[in-house]
Amino acid sequence: MQAARGAILAGATALALTLAGCGSDAAPELMNLQSTGNGPDEFAILPPKPLEMPETLAQLPVPTPGGVNRTDPTPEADAIVALGGRPGAGSNDAALVAQATRMGVASGIRGQLAAEDLEYRRKNDGRLLERVFNVNVYFRAYAPMSLDQHAELARWRRLGVATPSAPPRASGE
Repeated sequence: MQAARGAILAGATALALTLAGCGSDAAPELMNLQSTGNGPDEFAILPPKPLEMPETLAQLPVPTPGGVNRTDPTPEADAIVALGGRPGAGSNDAALVAQATRMGVASGIRGQLAAEDLEYRRKNDGRLLERVFNVNVYFRAYAPMSLDQHAELARWRRLGVATPSAPPRASGE
């Protein structure tokens, strides 16, 4: 009986020491977005722009292998145009730069936010078994920072702002 208890105690101690050694200094990955298969990454595929017929065929570029196509997606240029800028103007686009920096610019904001988020993720890295079994704790960890979309919609409507319709609350919200 004593030998069995000793063996159980020794096994539990060995298991605890093994699990304690599993920790690392690497940044916690709360969302676990690694691909688990050998297939393609469906999020890396951008749909092409629709085909269009130019007014004259002389406007068509000369075909070059590996070159750009009129239907190639250009998400960065499309975003610049949506914000009122000119693609290719870079920092010379004064209107876009003025709009983007109208509330001020903090130098080193990316590094500061990355450090603050890393510290937050380390504090909210999940419980021991969640880390051991790679359980996604992202939504629970960031729940205090999430926006209640229905309360925000009601707030804007009380202020008299025209808002689009929204889907009703799902059960459990």
